[in-house]
Amino acid sequence: MSGILMMVIAIVVLGGAYLLYGRYLEKKWGIDPNAKTPAYEMEDGVDYVPADTNVVFGHQFASIAGAGPINGPIQAALFGWLPVMLWILIGGVFFGAVQDFASMYASVKNKGRTIGYIIEEYIGKLGKKLFLLFCWLFCILVVAAFADVVAGTFNGFTANEAGEFMKVTANGAVATTSMLFIIEAVALGMLLKYGKLPKWLNTVIAVAMLVVAVAVGLKFPIFLSRGVWHIIIFLYIMVACVVPVWALLQPRDYLNSYLLVFMIAAAVVGIFVANPACNLEAFSGFHVDGQYLFPILFVTIACGAVSGFHSLVSSGTASKQIKNEKNMLPVSFGAMLMESMLAIIALIAVASFAKGEAAAQGLTTQPQIFAGAIANFLTAAGLPYSLVFTLINLAVSAFALTSLDSVARVGRLSFQEFFMDDDTDEENMSPFLKVVTNKYFATAITLILAYLLAKVGYAEIWPLFGSANQLLSVLALIACAVFLKRTKRQGAMLWIPMVFMMAVTFTALGMTIFKLGNAFITTGLSLGNTLQLIFAVLLLILGVIVAVQGIKKLFERNKEAVKA
Repeated sequence: MSGILMMVIAIVVLGGAYLLYGRYLEKKWGIDPNAKTPAYEMEDGVDYVPADTNVVFGHQFASIAGAGPINGPIQAALFGWLPVMLWILIGGVFFGAVQDFASMYASVKNKGRTIGYIIEEYIGKLGKKLFLLFCWLFCILVVAAFADVVAGTFNGFTANEAGEFMKVTANGAVATTSMLFIIEAVALGMLLKYGKLPKWLNTVIAVAMLVVAVAVGLKFPIFLSRGVWHIIIFLYIMVACVVPVWALLQPRDYLNSYLLVFMIAAAVVGIFVANPACNLEAFSGFHVDGQYLFPILFVTIACGAVSGFHSLVSSGTASKQIKNEKNMLPVSFGAMLMESMLAIIALIAVASFAKGEAAAQGLTTQPQIFAGAIANFLTAAGLPYSLVFTLINLAVSAFALTSLDSVARVGRLSFQEFFMDDDTDEENMSPFLKVVTNKYFATAITLILAYLLAKVGYAEIWPLFGSANQLLSVLALIACAVFLKRTKRQGAMLWIPMVFMMAVTFTALGMTIFKLGNAFITTGLSLGNTLQLIFAVLLLILGVIVAVQGIKKLFERNKEAVKA
């Protein structure tokens, strides 16, 4: 199958799904374009801030995309292009997009609260507590992994075979541009809030800022070590977690969304110009290189088809910025389909290389393979390889950093919510509650633990990320299914994704625990693997308890509908 044919199939399937299935869900769940959204009802200038659809879409898309839809399909390609493509399209529409839309919808209908509060309201307080603890541990895991990935991407030095350190200009350029993005985002945030300019002018200014940052980054790279970048990144995240979303999170994601859309558009153009051949087998077997297609394929592709992390963004930050209920479909459902499109592009990219060809060109990591393939495609359109390669790497790195902003804030909110209930009197809390619910304390303890874990290295953490991420999607689907049932709405479309992902995640986590546990008994484990084993056991226990509680509620008879 050629690259163009793959692209055309993806465009038709994903575009048709939005127009048909997305509109069907809107009708079934009852979208009210005249309802006052939580962004207006509870506007606080920090987390609840009404924003235009394109701004919230930029936040949602930039937060959920990251490097996941690029890394996952490329890693899963060992099973062949057909199972990867089928899961991206089927999973992206009927699993991922439905989960993201349901999570945002349930949140907006419940005062913009997170999935944790929805579990408390419709499943019970114990379920909420355990879920929030699960989310907090998961966010620490994600922050640690992504922070180490970003620090490695920004690392301005590398050692040659003789042990001599040399400067890496491409990494330095990415670092400069990313730092400029932060400064420009603050300026853009002020402009969006106080400038009251037309949307088209805001867009022109944002794109101009983007071009300037890229140009300056390419001209003036910053060369700092990985360890220094670890510290800088965590200091940045600490600030990003507590400042109002309009001041940094919204405008930064708005800027980055243009970069990601540009990257996708350029890749699509490159595919249609070059029409790359597919050098992968359609199907290489159920057991390849010691990996089983089930559950490894579904855990590995993760964000390109369905991701529990998306439910945290949909219900944790984006739902608090929605201006009108009719904006939920393009922001949540639409952003997930766009991410599936990116995953298809990643599949075409890795399929364009003959066996061993990417490694022979020095392309060893998934982002490098992706950037190298897109650069190859666009050279057919007359663009210089080195420039395109650097820009694509820049885009992937920028979104990994953007995902950190959102997941760290969600981790902070999860920690705070763990200690609070609906009936908590915030004005007369005990000294202990005042400390643990303080946003600065919650941010500090979350990031300190993530920093310590990041020093272990993402390679030690990443294997557990996929399983934990997919288990989180199970819990989100259960919570949303219970909400829809209790409020007399149609929720049957969540049941098959819920049951299937439950089988995938419990199998994957069980395999991980068995493998690490056996190694612990026989040969002992390194610090990184020991932490993985502890996290895997805790996440599995918490996930099973919350899932059992949710399923019990799902099969209870509705005594009376809850208004929402």
